[in-house]
Amino acid sequence: MDLVVRTHRFPLPGETVLGSTFQTFAGGKGANQATAVSKLGGKCGLIAKIGVDRFGDQLLESLRSSRVDISRVLRDADNPTGIAMITVDDAGQNTIVAAPGANALVLPEEVKLGLSTVEFNVLLTQLEIPLESVMAVSKHAEGKVFILNPAPARRIPDELLARVDYLTPNETEAQVLTGVLPVDDASCLEAAGLLLERGAKNILFTLGPKGSYLVNRHGGRHFPSIAVKAIDTTAAGDAFNGALAHFLANGEDVERAILLANVAGALCTTKPGAQAAMPKLSEVLTRFKDSY
Repeated sequence: MDLVVRTHRFPLPGETVLGSTFQTFAGGKGANQATAVSKLGGKCGLIAKIGVDRFGDQLLESLRSSRVDISRVLRDADNPTGIAMITVDDAGQNTIVAAPGANALVLPEEVKLGLSTVEFNVLLTQLEIPLESVMAVSKHAEGKVFILNPAPARRIPDELLARVDYLTPNETEAQVLTGVLPVDDASCLEAAGLLLERGAKNILFTLGPKGSYLVNRHGGRHFPSIAVKAIDTTAAGDAFNGALAHFLANGEDVERAILLANVAGALCTTKPGAQAAMPKLSEVLTRFKDSY
């Protein structure tokens, strides 16, 4: 559950600033990404874990209302549902502190069981579950498209990278992974080169309003985004990743899928919240047609 305060500016260390509004929004990276897929018309299921509490009930209802398959969402009576404390400033930028709660206790054997009972062609995960469970996910990805969104940022073993088809870090996550901040063509190629050497197949940097940048063994290419008035950048990366998964699953070529994902990520910033801000397919296709 996202607990969101809007404020004129972010506080300095030790400083208190007055906020304006406080709202709660259904969140969590995996749930956001699943909702993004579903709102685009895709068929999507989620493996996750939440507490037996009010936030857990509300999150399940949000997923259910978005037509996400929640049959593999587990509940933990001993640990609370995860929360994220989010501050959003007047420019729409945010800072986030997440306490994963029960989602940090998704076990490898639970992942294996969940994946063994469903047919899929694209597998998308991030790092809000334990790394051991992400490894379990990757072992079920052979013959499928495996997208890893390395967020929250942490070190990733080469064994995992070698199984990834599309690695989708933002600038901060890329810097954690490589020591290089991707801000232009040269730095994107430098950072991606380090990841390619470790076994990743395609590195797709998400660069906020600048769009995204794809690098693989054949070279690099920048994909521009669209111009929008951002009011809340929360979950823009989740919208991008969910859209990428959806469009690849539905047979779009990689270049078109990335541009469509750029549009989805940008449109997400024009509304407050996470899952509530995920765009519909008609919105994405209209802006895509008008912009490219």
